[in-house]
Amino acid sequence: MTTSDSTVERGSGNVFADLGHPDADAHLLKAELVSRIDAIVRRRRITQTEAGRLLGQSQPDVSRLLRGGFREYSLERLFRPLTALGRDIDIVIRQPRSAAGGKLRIAAAETV
Repeated sequence: MTTSDSTVERGSGNVFADLGHPDADAHLLKAELVSRIDAIVRRRRITQTEAGRLLGQSQPDVSRLLRGGFREYSLERLFRPLTALGRDIDIVIRQPRSAAGGKLRIAAAETV
């Protein structure tokens, strides 16, 4: 067995920031929204074709979205499928929790 020269670093909690992605907070937020869309579709046990009908998208577009192809989506555009799937969305603006400044985040009232 050989030893490795690699080191392990603790992540920041945002993989996109860790990889140096521009607009990392917004990208993480989009990924979380897509993850919730995917969870709802899976929990309902509907096909991507059925999801597309509900969301007003084609099956290939739903597939692309659920596989992580959401870079061109705005936050507003990701809110639409959630409301079409019966979810309420509340946007809250408040003072930052730390001196480091404001952050984008999702606070869910439910797990899925």
